[in-house]
Amino acid sequence: MAPPPPPPPPPRVVYTPPPPPPSAAVDAEVQASEPPPPLPDYQQPPPPDEGYLWTPGYWAWGPGGYYWIPGTWVSPPRVGVLWTPGYWGFVGGVYLFHAGYWGPHVGFYGGVNYGFGYGGVGFAGGRWEGNSFAYNRSVTNVTNVTVIHNTYNETVVNNVTVNRVSYNGGPAGIAAQPTPQERIAAAEPHVPPTQVQRQHVQEALRTPALAAKVNGGHPAIAATPRPAAFNAPGVVGARGAAPVARETSAAAEPALRSQVPGQQRAPESYAARPGVAQPSAPPPSAARPSAARPNAARPYAAQPHAAPSHAQPGAPAARAPAPAPKAAKPNGAQPKPEEHKREGGDHGAGR
Repeated sequence: MAPPPPPPPPPRVVYTPPPPPPSAAVDAEVQASEPPPPLPDYQQPPPPDEGYLWTPGYWAWGPGGYYWIPGTWVSPPRVGVLWTPGYWGFVGGVYLFHAGYWGPHVGFYGGVNYGFGYGGVGFAGGRWEGNSFAYNRSVTNVTNVTVIHNTYNETVVNNVTVNRVSYNGGPAGIAAQPTPQERIAAAEPHVPPTQVQRQHVQEALRTPALAAKVNGGHPAIAATPRPAAFNAPGVVGARGAAPVARETSAAAEPALRSQVPGQQRAPESYAARPGVAQPSAPPPSAARPSAARPNAARPYAAQPHAAPSHAQPGAPAARAPAPAPKAAKPNGAQPKPEEHKREGGDHGAGR
């Protein structure tokens, strides 16, 4: 009797790992081959109004290398969310940027000490109390309490070594791993940066003075009171940065915005004549309606004692040198008023 056929082999089980949580699919398409510069040292501008949340500055990567995204106050997309800053991480021999996001809780941001409540873990700069945001004045620069009413004071014990390292991992980076609370926050639903935050980044990219190769790691625009407000009052520069040169003329503002706001000096014509609206020599029509005499801008100013060709408007006076012997008589003083008129015109032109 033939033996029964062997039983079929058990079905092959292929293990399929569960999909990563929403935040684990990190926005890390931006990568660099060199580490970002240290974080600059700067002061936080006060919030412009209630409800604004602080988003710290960071180094971004562009076609010309690293450039600084100034810290700024942002209106959150909705009530109850907090900002988790982006950070650079050294993975697989390259530096990858993990984009920031809004969420119910602050997640992992590489252990980077951005300051102003972002000491490396969590956020201590404020909290939501119902539909209002309360600011912790111990770490947040809230000076105008007549505008910002909802505040409190809570001492923050910073157990993180204070340094300027701006990335996680690698031999010289920050050795930090997500905490259990940060792992839970990673699985929560997130909201990407708002439109004004994206405009803020684009404005920084268009500002050559924010490139690390230009400012040496000390940007003149380190923080702003509002997104993309690079020329607004209240802009803060980093310690060690070049002073911010601002044009006081309102007419010159559009021209200067096309250059480097707050960093490059104005054109030489503006620098030599502050407050003058014209970037070059005024047109002839602009020179006439002034307190100077009408002939002040004419050849008399360039050639005060011109040849008879410039005396043609007074033709009879041009023949006056012929009767030279009469100059000694009392009537000989008549040619002098004409010369005095020319001298007066020259004086008015130089005024």
